[in-house]
Amino acid sequence: MLNVALPKGRLGEKVYAMFEAAGYECPSIKENNRKLVFVNEEKGIKYFLVKPSDVPIYVERGAADIGVAGKDILLEYQPNVYELLDLNLGKCNMAVAGPKEFYDDGIKALRVATKFPNIATDYYTKIGRDIDIIKLNGSIEIAPIVGLSDVIVDIVETGTTLKENNLEVKTTILPISARFIANKSSFKFKGTQIEQIVQAIKEQLK
Repeated sequence: MLNVALPKGRLGEKVYAMFEAAGYECPSIKENNRKLVFVNEEKGIKYFLVKPSDVPIYVERGAADIGVAGKDILLEYQPNVYELLDLNLGKCNMAVAGPKEFYDDGIKALRVATKFPNIATDYYTKIGRDIDIIKLNGSIEIAPIVGLSDVIVDIVETGTTLKENNLEVKTTILPISARFIANKSSFKFKGTQIEQIVQAIKEQLK
């Protein structure tokens, strides 16, 4: 049995559609219920739905053999997993954004509000900028508006939320998309099975 951790929500639905097209369907997953675990004994596959940021934890610790997680989550938490494939789904950018009138004079420590302290720290360390990280969990865009931070480091998809709050992208740090990941031990023992799925999904990306 191959255990697959799928992110809940739209991304998970798109990813499941790829698995289904690859021949690993599990019809019960489409039923309107609150179940979180779905099994197709015949295909030897079990899906379970988890919070997107938790997928790498399930995979790293072996509760799931494979899963799909955003590159942002992989960079932030750096789980000990194999990253096997870029699925080209959930595409967006990790960026620095701030008020339109804000200019970084480089003199005092830059106050940076973010849900991604490791990514932000890594970026600013590379450019040699002294920063004060403010870790937030909710709506990051509010921070510079009320004076909590100078800028934010966050995921930008369309930029609509930024515009509506009079913010703009100052710098794009890196592109983000969904990645197919595998538990290292599982890859050793179920490698053939995992590789078959990877190849079948790769065909859909052409």
